[in-house]
Amino acid sequence: MSDFLDPEAQQARAIWLANLRQNLISPVSAIVGLCEFLEAEANRLALKDAATDLGRISQAATELSVFVDQLLHQGMISKLTINGDEGVKRLRHDLRTPMNAIKGYSEMLLEDLDDLNAGHLEADLRGLLQHTEALLQQIDVLASLTDNSSGGGLKIPEASHGTAAMFASLAQSMRSVDPIAKTASLTGSILVVDDVEANRTLLARRLDRDGHQVWTADGGYSALEKLSQQAFDLVLLDLMMPDINGYDVLKQLKENDDWRDIPVIMISALDEIESVARCIEVGAEDYLPKPFNPILLQARISAALEKGQWRERERLYLSQMEAEKQKYANLLHNILPQKIVTRLNDGETTIADRHDDATVLFSDIVGFTEMSAKLPPAQVVHYLNRVFSGFDKTASELGVEKIKTIGDAYMVAAGVPDHRGDHAEVIVEMACRMQSQIEALNHDLDYPMHLRIGVHSGPVVAGIIGSHRFLYDVWGDTVNFASRLESIGSPGRIQISEETARRVTHHFGLSDPMDVRIKGKGQAKTFYVIGRRSNLE
Repeated sequence: MSDFLDPEAQQARAIWLANLRQNLISPVSAIVGLCEFLEAEANRLALKDAATDLGRISQAATELSVFVDQLLHQGMISKLTINGDEGVKRLRHDLRTPMNAIKGYSEMLLEDLDDLNAGHLEADLRGLLQHTEALLQQIDVLASLTDNSSGGGLKIPEASHGTAAMFASLAQSMRSVDPIAKTASLTGSILVVDDVEANRTLLARRLDRDGHQVWTADGGYSALEKLSQQAFDLVLLDLMMPDINGYDVLKQLKENDDWRDIPVIMISALDEIESVARCIEVGAEDYLPKPFNPILLQARISAALEKGQWRERERLYLSQMEAEKQKYANLLHNILPQKIVTRLNDGETTIADRHDDATVLFSDIVGFTEMSAKLPPAQVVHYLNRVFSGFDKTASELGVEKIKTIGDAYMVAAGVPDHRGDHAEVIVEMACRMQSQIEALNHDLDYPMHLRIGVHSGPVVAGIIGSHRFLYDVWGDTVNFASRLESIGSPGRIQISEETARRVTHHFGLSDPMDVRIKGKGQAKTFYVIGRRSNLE
């Protein structure tokens, strides 16, 4: 009969049938759910007297659920639109039998709640009655649509504007995606694990036809062996196998670092649903009931493969993030001392410390400005990079802190940010190595360079400058004094203050003291470093 309906009538009938299914299944689902809660609570409280009636209610709810489930098939409801009044009467009779049982036993239990000391069950019992009444009303509405004047059949009412719009939107969404085309576009390497050869062969043929690369295993041990030999995008795993069951295979997969992210879909008969639920708790992605529905098979495999792809993208993204984070950390460590980096990462925003005992070195390349004016810029940068790269390596080897470079000037310090008792000795050692490096480098340069170095020991203040471009710097009279010693020193010589000399005299040979005038400080005694005492003796 429906074949002769015009398009508008067909759409109206489809909307009505969809709305009827929704209105029937909602109260039934609520009834079944409330029965489960009530039975569980009665068992927990050991309410033996209530358990019997609740068991009868639950049995009636199960019968009602099965009947409505059968009713919701397109063909069953379609018959009502043809058989009319007789069909509706039969429907009302079949539904009323379990519904009357639910109502009757629920009302009896409500009367006995005080005696059972189980008043907290009242809300759920009244919920059962409420949803049962809602279902009865839906059946009465269905009966009222019987059109006896037309010789039978149901008179399909006009759908409300809201219902029609909702149905049209849903239908459009469903039409916009072709499940076959979508699933066919996602392919991967799949391992099929089943101990029954016919099942393996059939499933492998289906998957091969859909464009997947398929491998098979006839048991759990065989599956584990194949997994150890190559990578798979998905595993279809039978639950019941004679050598090692699918649950144990799944556990081994999820406990292995190399396999745990491989999606696993369990293959199961419907009577193994509880076991499948446990598998999903362990980490299975989904399950496929036997026999396979082709569209459902494609959809679930496609969903699992898509999740696998997203996991791989997530791993790649996290790996890239970790790499960028490491680059940032390395860059920060190259700019700042490790201790300062740790304090910044711990949330400190203002870092400034006083160090009572430290040594500062200033150096400058004599005549570099004049030399740079005669050379191409690239060559100037190349020379300077060779010099400072060598200095940086030496500073790292000796454990002193490079503070900064300004043009052709280079500054290091020891005793900051961590105190060390040999700060003066190690800085003078740094100065000697710097001079040696310049002398060695001059053999390769067209324009020989000479280094002037000043060193002084004393208290300094050190901390972080800037919020976007961090700089660890040191300040104070000690810094200024070292800078003055460098500026009045001689090319190729290391000039140190009396304070530094007092600390290093046992390790380095020094010149006779010199009286020099320091800008802003007046007269001071200074010394030139002649060399290491071990080399002078």
